[in-house]
Amino acid sequence: MKTKTWKEIKDEVYGAKGTTRRDDLERESASFKMGLMLRKAREEKQMTQETLAKKVNKKRSFISRIENDGSNITLKTLYEIVESGLGGSVQIHIKI
Repeated sequence: MKTKTWKEIKDEVYGAKGTTRRDDLERESASFKMGLMLRKAREEKQMTQETLAKKVNKKRSFISRIENDGSNITLKTLYEIVESGLGGSVQIHIKI
């Protein structure tokens, strides 16, 4: 039995890149990764969710939701959390 790559499994289960189901998976995955990156940055700053939430005038539960499930947030809110809350910067890359 041949071992399958992660790409082959995704192609088989979710369809090839460009299909709706696969694109949805890729977007959800990117959102989840963003939440993990925000959590890591907050923890590196030794901040609690409560402290970060107060800095950006949000509820702790909102910060938790973003970190744990990559909840949809606006770019404005992302910039606010990263720049005002964490003292960092956001870099966005677009691939075509």
